[in-house]
Amino acid sequence: MKAPVPVPQDQLGWLREIAAAYCDAQEAIPFGRLMGEPIAEGDLFHLAPRVALKVRGLRASPRNLKKATEAALASYVANEERQPEVLADPRLAFAFCYLAGHYGLGLVEAGDVDQLMEFVEERRSDLRALTSGAR
Repeated sequence: MKAPVPVPQDQLGWLREIAAAYCDAQEAIPFGRLMGEPIAEGDLFHLAPRVALKVRGLRASPRNLKKATEAALASYVANEERQPEVLADPRLAFAFCYLAGHYGLGLVEAGDVDQLMEFVEERRSDLRALTSGAR
C-alpha cells in the first residue's frame, strides 16, 4: 500500500511523529468523558491504528481500519507477557501499536517495527518530553 503521506525516513523522524500522534490521541480524552465512556491515558494505544491512518492520509475505511487494528492489537497481546514493563508505559504502548498498525497496512516491515521500538524505548525520556505539554 502506498500512503499519501510518506513514512518518516529516519528514527528521529519517527519519534517526532509518534509524539505528535500521541498528542493527537490525547485530545480524545475529554470527549470520552462527555460521551460517558471515560478514556484514560493507558487506553490510548487502542486509538493508535486510527491515528496512524489519519497521519498517513489514508481513509479509515472498514478494511484499512481492520488491517491496522488487528495488527496492532494482536501484536500487543502477543508481547504483553514478554514485555510488560514496556507496554505498561502508555506512551510506549501507543508507539508500539502505532508502528504495528503501519505494519498491518504494509507500510513498514516487521524488522522496522522492532528497530524503531528499540530506538523509542532508548529515547523514552525524549518521547515523554515531546508529549508532556499536550492536554
